[in-house]
Amino acid sequence: MKLIITKHNLGLWAASYIRARWAAREKDPFVLGLPTGGTVVEMYAALSGLVKNGKMSFKNIVTFNMDEYVGLPPEHDQSYHYYMKHNLFDHVDIVPQNAHILNGQATDLHAECDAYEAAIKQAGGVDLFLGGVGRNGHLAFNEPGSSFDSRTRVMELTESTKQANSRFFGNDPTQVPSRALTVGIGTVLDSKELLFLASGESKAEAVARLTQGEVTQQWPITALKTHPRAALLADPAAASALTGPAKEQLEQALLRQPEEDVILTL
Repeated sequence: MKLIITKHNLGLWAASYIRARWAAREKDPFVLGLPTGGTVVEMYAALSGLVKNGKMSFKNIVTFNMDEYVGLPPEHDQSYHYYMKHNLFDHVDIVPQNAHILNGQATDLHAECDAYEAAIKQAGGVDLFLGGVGRNGHLAFNEPGSSFDSRTRVMELTESTKQANSRFFGNDPTQVPSRALTVGIGTVLDSKELLFLASGESKAEAVARLTQGEVTQQWPITALKTHPRAALLADPAAASALTGPAKEQLEQALLRQPEEDVILTL
């Protein structure tokens, strides 16, 4: 896999990459796996701008979101249905039935997860799955210890994740739902291509773990190293804890071309 360290805006970088992959697609529909969170707000704004300016269309795109809280109605301002509607879907020409988000209010949560897996397969699999990285290295809501073979399922959220997400719930961790529906790590790894984003010093330890060789379920981010076409896009703050050869390669590259992206092969 590749670790790409850039001084450019991560959201704009990722939007440009998505547009290029969409333009070079080999089939329709082009299937995207999508995340939520603060890191990708600017990515969605940039994608909306590309559609508005006629440089991209979502008419032939099918989307599958990573996760959703259990118990929050779609109109709740912290549900991921609400997030996606207001940050992307209301601003692009996507066909409504092509936008898939897990239903955290389903009567049978396990059946909902099974149906989601089936829908991904029916769509021909995910062409490009995007995601963020948690402070503890989690992918979607796959917390440390999650199997790399895991499929879409119900997850209990750790206290550290609830604490990290409490900023969206009035800084009160007790208001954060204790469970979520999430695609599994195996679901993500089935995708043809992966692009994950990490920004800020709070993600630095997770990024450093990725470069240190060991692939372990205790750091789900390391599962990316098992995929043949995976990349992690990080800003300098997220790459600030690199050690050993990765740190040396980064420093040497910055000396040669300080304003260029640095690409490390892991």
